[in-house]
Amino acid sequence: MFGTANVYGWGANKGRTEEILYAGSSNFPGWKIAQANETAARHGRLGLVSEQCLYNLAERRAEMEVIPAAEAYGLGVIPWSPLHGGLLGGAIRKSAESGRTASGRSADALSNSTVRAQVQAYEDLLDKHGLEPGEVALAWLLTRPGVTGPIVGPRTPEQLASALRAVELELSEEVLAGLDEVFPGPGPSPEAFAW
Repeated sequence: MFGTANVYGWGANKGRTEEILYAGSSNFPGWKIAQANETAARHGRLGLVSEQCLYNLAERRAEMEVIPAAEAYGLGVIPWSPLHGGLLGGAIRKSAESGRTASGRSADALSNSTVRAQVQAYEDLLDKHGLEPGEVALAWLLTRPGVTGPIVGPRTPEQLASALRAVELELSEEVLAGLDEVFPGPGPSPEAFAW
């Protein structure tokens, strides 16, 4: 049951019941969001209130069905991996500045020449406008319909400060158009996958 359910605790809470006030989903497809909310409505309960999904400039498939379903049912979207494993945080620039090659998921992604060219075009666009890549990636997410706030995982005080600056950053129409050129979304649904 969604929205409110009885949950039996363990240890010190054994035997007590607690109420779930709000439920969210993680990595649900659009049809599951609809199914969960319709089931809750049939039982007179509050449905899902949030969806946590992979969504960023480089990974926009959520726009095909997850974001529209979340919007239709009033869910807040909470994107995870907003910097796409560091790829959108200035991976190429940082490698050039430090003399070290990227590692982990960024290195794997940058080994693909198409991805590398796309990330280079992204960094070049932002250099032209004097903007920081990580801040722009987060600020872009905040312009998206239904997004309530990306999940950030700063490892340093500087990264936290950068994430906070992204909240105040307003992206111009020119920058937004440039971002769509570099990282085009899948297109409107159902056209994006139907024909």
